[in-house]
Amino acid sequence: MTTEPAIPAEPTIPEPNPSSSFFNRLVAEALGTLLLVAGGVGTAVFAANFPSADKNSLGVGFLGVALAFGLTVVVGAYAFGPISGGHFNPAITLGVAAAGRFPWNEVVGYIVAQLVGGVIGSSIIALIASTGDGFFSAAHEAGFASNGFGDHSPGGFGLGGAIVVEIVFTAIFVFVVLGTTAKIGAVGFAPLAIGLSLTLIHLITIPIDNTSVNPARSIAAAVYGGGWAWAQIWVFIVFPIVGGLLAGFSYRPLFGRTFTEAP
Repeated sequence: MTTEPAIPAEPTIPEPNPSSSFFNRLVAEALGTLLLVAGGVGTAVFAANFPSADKNSLGVGFLGVALAFGLTVVVGAYAFGPISGGHFNPAITLGVAAAGRFPWNEVVGYIVAQLVGGVIGSSIIALIASTGDGFFSAAHEAGFASNGFGDHSPGGFGLGGAIVVEIVFTAIFVFVVLGTTAKIGAVGFAPLAIGLSLTLIHLITIPIDNTSVNPARSIAAAVYGGGWAWAQIWVFIVFPIVGGLLAGFSYRPLFGRTFTEAP
């Protein structure tokens, strides 16, 4: 008599812990998004070009910013993922809901928590920046790490490039999240794969539009980024959501039900 090999237990990410109350999960999402924004945007604002562009900069550059975003996701997912599922991103929440891995009736609450946490995170960065001599004004004039295209793209790329980046790379990110947290995923390693994928996405796309793939991150930065950031924010809300939904709705048809469905 033969037995089929056991399928590993489903990781806790991105499915929330059923023993946690909805309020607990919202707090975890807010804190995780706060960490993501404070770590990623904070690195871009304070450390990317430290000490300054005209003093033989010792800043961390694009590589450091990319690593900061990836590392904050890894840390946040391990810290808060067991409570809320560790989305920290409206595009992820919508994507996993579209894939049937998250209840639609909790989507709005998660997104609100993520937006609140993100704005608190950028506000903390702004508060710290205001204590430096002229630092906040300089950061504000530079866009406060906001996403942008055209004249506000780090590499001068236009609207079309930003749209393609946000759809394609958000979809890839959601595919990684769904794949690494499926039944056949390596249990416990999902946060590392997700964080590394976000680092890779930033390395590729920071020169295009400063990398969003996360509307909460974009809104949080735009709060302190000025008028042009608000004028262009629609791109970084609409198209990451489009990418997330495309990945979510297509995931099960592409890869089948057996190993992609939560138990």
